[in-house]
Amino acid sequence: MQTAGDQMVQGTFDDLGTALADVTFVVVDLETTGGSPADSAITEIGAVKVRAGEVLGEFQTLVNPHLPIPPFIQSLTGITTAMVADAPRIEAALPAFLEFARGAVLVAHNAGFDIGFLKMAARQQGIEWPRHAVLDTVHLARQLVSRDEARNHKLSTLAALFGATTTPDHRALHDAQATVDVLHALIGRVGSLGVHTLEELSSYTSRVSPAQRRKRWLADGLPELPGVYLFKDGDGRVLYVGTSINIRTRVRSYFTASEQRTRMAEMVRLAESVTPVVCATTLEAEVRELRLIAEHKPRYNRRSKTPERATWVKLTVEAFPRLSIVREVRGDGARYIGPFGSRGSAEAAVAAVHEVIPLRQCVQRLSPTRRVGSCALADMGRCGAPCTGAQSVEEYAAVVQDAVHALAGDSRDVVTALRTRMGSLADQERFEDAGTLRDRMLALVRGMARAQRIAPLAASREIVAARSAPAGGWEVIVVRHGRLAASTVSPRGADPMPYVDAVRTSAEVVLPAPWPSPAAIPEETEKILRWLETPGVRIVDLDGEWTCPVGGAGGARAELEPQVVARHAVAGFVAAS
Repeated sequence: MQTAGDQMVQGTFDDLGTALADVTFVVVDLETTGGSPADSAITEIGAVKVRAGEVLGEFQTLVNPHLPIPPFIQSLTGITTAMVADAPRIEAALPAFLEFARGAVLVAHNAGFDIGFLKMAARQQGIEWPRHAVLDTVHLARQLVSRDEARNHKLSTLAALFGATTTPDHRALHDAQATVDVLHALIGRVGSLGVHTLEELSSYTSRVSPAQRRKRWLADGLPELPGVYLFKDGDGRVLYVGTSINIRTRVRSYFTASEQRTRMAEMVRLAESVTPVVCATTLEAEVRELRLIAEHKPRYNRRSKTPERATWVKLTVEAFPRLSIVREVRGDGARYIGPFGSRGSAEAAVAAVHEVIPLRQCVQRLSPTRRVGSCALADMGRCGAPCTGAQSVEEYAAVVQDAVHALAGDSRDVVTALRTRMGSLADQERFEDAGTLRDRMLALVRGMARAQRIAPLAASREIVAARSAPAGGWEVIVVRHGRLAASTVSPRGADPMPYVDAVRTSAEVVLPAPWPSPAAIPEETEKILRWLETPGVRIVDLDGEWTCPVGGAGGARAELEPQVVARHAVAGFVAAS
């Protein structure tokens, strides 16, 4: 992360937890012809290399900027145009400084200014900027020095506060030397707060309490491997479940400024232990996270807190079937579509079907032999009124067949009818009604597409698939009835087939759920589908059928969704369709 002004400029740390006593810092200061690297240039570079409080070396050079130094800058720094006339150009000075700073953490007071000029100079010279980690003493001072102690956080003010041996005077080396003393004083302050590593210092903020920092021991001994981690309280209750490609690194981040969620700070205060669950693949980690959240309902997990919940639309089995919204799939011979993400989206999908297919919407059970009075929908021509005997079982069955054809197979007719209806509403300038219908249509298309993708996976007794692993070799998964039964990784260069055979033998035995529901949390099956659809995945073996119907809802969704997301005006949307 790199920001301007008084914000910290933080690089990437490959070795988290490096003791500060082992870190080499290069404290740098620049003098320039102005305030912007876009139209100003460097006139002086000063730097001090320190480690464990000991000065290892110093670097100082004037730089010929090849443009006049403004009078105000000359009076401020004492550096005149004549002084730099014979000085090295930046083409020579910058490589020399970068060699001096090689492998060190750069430190500056208001680092955005100094690092911004150095980076611009490197870009202009075609030099690739090294991946230095950078610390800003202004940022640290703002966290650690109150207004009661100092009226501001300027270098001169802090140097006086901490009794620096060098007084800053707007000459690069002197200011760098003063910044060294300020840095050491600030490190002393954070040390008393439990900050002893480079990673902790680089991300330090007063928003992270000392109590929260002291909990960092919870990460000790955790594996640096992919998997799931569970924060638990003193009674063993699960507070939070997360996943990461590196469990130890991710858990450590909860005790630094990189974790800024308020509820996470509260969770860390309650946590007394962290349980790791190492996983062979990232997919396994994602699936285990879902299952653990569903099992434990951790109070601090918000997204997917109840992933096991699902909503389905059911075409009932009776003389005059109707659409019903249900929470589970039963083996009752009914047609189901879904699962939907919420009851609201299921209701919208049902309303879309009712717009173009005259299924009855009443909820009572109708008998072919017992007549009841008609409703307003029948009077409006929106229903064939089987309740009054105006529509026979056979005639109503034809309507039901249209619904089955649309929901489980070819969705083109129903989508075309909905779009025609939406166009008619737009022509009548009923734009709000057209927009509502548009949203209903998308809910229906999404639900049908999801059902048509999940159902074949749920019906397949076993799918074995593989893809290249990031570190070489192959990731292998076994999926049974839409549930992840096992996963493994074959090493680089090894024959993967013995690993395939072994993981199939040891995989979980999975019994099918009532079709079309998978034998897993629907969100788990969705994750498996996304993995299987990743470019480069190879199907090793398939015991079942993995197909989607011609004219299915997937194509309609791909066509409709970008337009809806873009939120075009309804009239323009209809015209484009």
